[in-house]
Amino acid sequence: MRAVRCRGSEVEVVEIPPPAGDGVRVRVRSAGICGSDLHMVRGALLGDVTLGHEIAGIAEDGTPVAVEPLDICGECAECRRGDYNLCCKGPRVHGASLNGGMAEEMLVPARALAPLPAGLALRNACLAEPLAVAVHGLRRAGLRGDQLVAVVGGGAIGLCAVAVARAAGARVALSARHDAQREAGARLGATQLGEEGNFDLVVEAAGSESALAESVRLSRPGGCVCIVGSYWSPVALPGFEACMREVTLAPAFMYGRGGAQRDIEAAVALLAANPELPAALITHRFPLDAAVQAFDTAADRAAGALKVVLEP
Repeated sequence: MRAVRCRGSEVEVVEIPPPAGDGVRVRVRSAGICGSDLHMVRGALLGDVTLGHEIAGIAEDGTPVAVEPLDICGECAECRRGDYNLCCKGPRVHGASLNGGMAEEMLVPARALAPLPAGLALRNACLAEPLAVAVHGLRRAGLRGDQLVAVVGGGAIGLCAVAVARAAGARVALSARHDAQREAGARLGATQLGEEGNFDLVVEAAGSESALAESVRLSRPGGCVCIVGSYWSPVALPGFEACMREVTLAPAFMYGRGGAQRDIEAAVALLAANPELPAALITHRFPLDAAVQAFDTAADRAAGALKVVLEP
């Protein structure tokens, strides 16, 4: 079968044997390109593994599903309390340490499946994974509908955070670098952030030192900064300002379970209820054979790329 892998820092489409072994076979129908995919490719951080952790497809029994791309032990204290993203044995992530979904088929644990409700198109359901990141982060930060929220960073995760906050009833302002990001934020209900501050909750979704500093500045005294951006190198904390204003920092990593519901399940429900989300986020679609062009497009944010999706 065809799959997307890396040779050094170059993406290529290769022929590999179909997956074999334990797990549920999923015929992939959509796989999104994440900013972390771009970073891992540029940095030649991937070995002989198929890319892709934003995945939707059809399980072998015919059920349309989104995939939660984590392989966990399920037995440690973290897993049992629902924080399986902090699994003591990993977790191992499909598309990074395990074969991912930029392929015709993949095998995943049965627990990784999130069935889709009727009406949610498979070609859009790969957005459930980045949406789950925002659901998890804002759950950790204690999002309430009466809050004033700022989102710093207009990439896919930042725009998903806008959608989650708006779904809760919060008022949201977005700080984004590119016109396409600001336009998508407006479609999702965000106003454009100006010089104002004093936000109850600020979501740092850019993953940079300057964005962290801006997020602390925007927070009201006693407010919260939710960190969903990925830092690939150490950053300086604006410690004096954060301490003097008693800003709570709520870092978040991937997704887990809050009570009886997994974050990925909440994301699937939100995605099904908000058809404007895929319309606003997905700017480009490519067949699997065009993966090289798709990655080049995804890297060109200034040209208007938000979410680029491969469709095997």
